[in-house]
Amino acid sequence: MIDISIVIVNWNVKDLLDKCLASLQNGTVAINKTDGERPVVEIIVVDSASSDDSVAMVREKYPDVKLLAQTDNVGFTRGNNIGFAEATGRYLLLLNPDTEIIDDILRQLFTYMEQNAEVGIIGPHTLNTDGTHQSTRRRFPTLTTGIFESTWFASFAPKSVETHYKMLDSDDNAILDVDWVQGSAMLVRCDIYEQLGGLDEGYVMYSEEMDWCKRTKDAGWRVVYHGESFITHHGGGSSDQVAAFKQIQFHTSKLRYFRKHHGYTTYFTLRIITLLQFAWQLLLEGAKGLIGHKRDIRRNRVKVYWQVLRNGLKATV
Repeated sequence: MIDISIVIVNWNVKDLLDKCLASLQNGTVAINKTDGERPVVEIIVVDSASSDDSVAMVREKYPDVKLLAQTDNVGFTRGNNIGFAEATGRYLLLLNPDTEIIDDILRQLFTYMEQNAEVGIIGPHTLNTDGTHQSTRRRFPTLTTGIFESTWFASFAPKSVETHYKMLDSDDNAILDVDWVQGSAMLVRCDIYEQLGGLDEGYVMYSEEMDWCKRTKDAGWRVVYHGESFITHHGGGSSDQVAAFKQIQFHTSKLRYFRKHHGYTTYFTLRIITLLQFAWQLLLEGAKGLIGHKRDIRRNRVKVYWQVLRNGLKATV
């Protein structure tokens, strides 16, 4: 019997995926075989039509991995759902290809879930490449959070906004209930998938894990951050390859979450404020470019902001 189905969605990050898969073969789990002491896992890689030989690398170096090679770029959310549909484990582990597991993390998370039947989702303590803490535990966002998060306004936000949203008032090494955890590494009880369905494919990427945690908590389950188990998240993965696409998807997904869970008025207000700040950034960068200050950088930024404004960030549910 498979305990954990590990689902990894990959797009053109072959070297990072290689490191991720290698870290899973460190002896702390049993891959595709019964083991009385270690959790038994299967590894499912959903490749989203990569052009960097990711598929060939997996086939050659990791024959035990179940490879689902797609002919199109299906995106992060749909890619995970494709993997979930093939999974046979009692738990699902969403794992980014730019991560590496550390020590006995899977056994720690698995054991905690086995001992706490009311917990539906759990996320580990995440580290940056240099070993510093990476914030991945969150409270659900308010309209104020939405206005300031990842926008030009962020530098003007009261410190309390970030403290509340990112739970900076709690211990990084604690085990505690949270509203949601980031999907770079997230262990989900299969009962959640069967009860609520998979990730909402209305989110191409970003906010999909927040939405899943929101639905999970609304259904009466707990979501937990496990500060004593560690994973490394390198970043610089698939989403960093297209700047304008990343901006559009991030803000459209955020707006979709607000429309779905907070109503049209809140969504519309936040959308107008977000578009206005992009318009201001475009004008500011354009003016700096005209006076000859770092013109190449300004030109690229203006191009990105213009694409975001042309997109309009319309979100439907």
